[in-house]
Amino acid sequence: MDSLITAAARALAAGDPLGALNRVALREDAPALALRGIAMAQLGDLVRAKALVRSAARAFGPKEAVARARCVVAEAEIALVSRELGWPAKALDAARATLEAHGDQVNAAYARYLEIRRLLLIGHLDEAERTLATLDPAPLPPASRAAHELVVAGIAMRRLQTKTARAALARAGQAAHHAAIPALTAEVASAALALNTPAARLITRGEERSLQLDEVEALLASKSLVVDACRYAVREGRTVVSLARRPVLFALARALGEAWPADVARDTLIACAFRARHADESHRARLRVEIGRLRSMLGTLADVSATGRGFTLVPRGARDVVVLARPVEEKHAAVLAFLSDGESWASSALALALGASQRTVQRALDSLASAGKVQWVGHGRARRWMTPPVPGFATTLLLPAPLLVD
Repeated sequence: MDSLITAAARALAAGDPLGALNRVALREDAPALALRGIAMAQLGDLVRAKALVRSAARAFGPKEAVARARCVVAEAEIALVSRELGWPAKALDAARATLEAHGDQVNAAYARYLEIRRLLLIGHLDEAERTLATLDPAPLPPASRAAHELVVAGIAMRRLQTKTARAALARAGQAAHHAAIPALTAEVASAALALNTPAARLITRGEERSLQLDEVEALLASKSLVVDACRYAVREGRTVVSLARRPVLFALARALGEAWPADVARDTLIACAFRARHADESHRARLRVEIGRLRSMLGTLADVSATGRGFTLVPRGARDVVVLARPVEEKHAAVLAFLSDGESWASSALALALGASQRTVQRALDSLASAGKVQWVGHGRARRWMTPPVPGFATTLLLPAPLLVD
């Protein structure tokens, strides 16, 4: 490897893409193409970066398997940043195996971290945690150790383990400081900000206030009966009754939870659960049936008692009833929650992360674009959707799959 390539690689490792480009911008050999691609990715031109890295992979000879594998890892990282979550995981796995076989443990570990970050984005926490457990960050350089701790913190935040997340972010900050890469330091600071911004709203006795993530963790561990509108469940301590597949029952539970300790009129419950403008006897009969089902589902957590004008929620052992809601609630809040990270998303990636069809997501994006809440760049398969981050809200931390229809 010649001196210019070596100097450009060192500049990239130090987070200086312009310094790298100054050395290889006019070269078309395979190593220079790869370094130019990584530099363009660091500068934010992801389309050009992807094209350069692919060109480099084709330009490397058949005996340069390690170099081609590194290009595959770089392309996977560009795809992850571009929120192209459907990229072939088998190609990345094959590249990782090649790197391990040739002793490049640092880049092999980085390939693993890319895989884990993708799993984290699409909500596969158990699989991400299992994969992370196979990695030992101790022998890795500071930048890779920072990446490891960021993944640990990401999983912990979604598990509502704030102490673990804060400790991981502190270690990530130390590793980023030793790496002396400004972009990495900024990424750690951005992740830490999520712990200090509202992640949900608490609604109780007709009042509401914002909660940070550690407050949400404390609430779920308390003796309160929580109607969780973030995960569509009713819970008390470790006992959880999921209503994610029973939207009518969850609507009734939320309405009763928000009104507690008061009751809710039958007509109000009918309008809330069935979206009926005018209640008739058929609606009232159906309401009685659904209330019976809700009683059965809640079991030992709470009863639903009839009153003169409606129904009221009666906790069996909890001291009070509260509703935990998302910080922002509107028709397409789930789509906005993912776009609020400031990255540009493909509609296919949003569909994968939300567990919805791509056509459903596209209709939501078109509606949000008409309202001026999102914008797009590119055309056809290259189109990406984005919105500026919502100030002060960590909206994706408690985001579940969409509430399914009965």
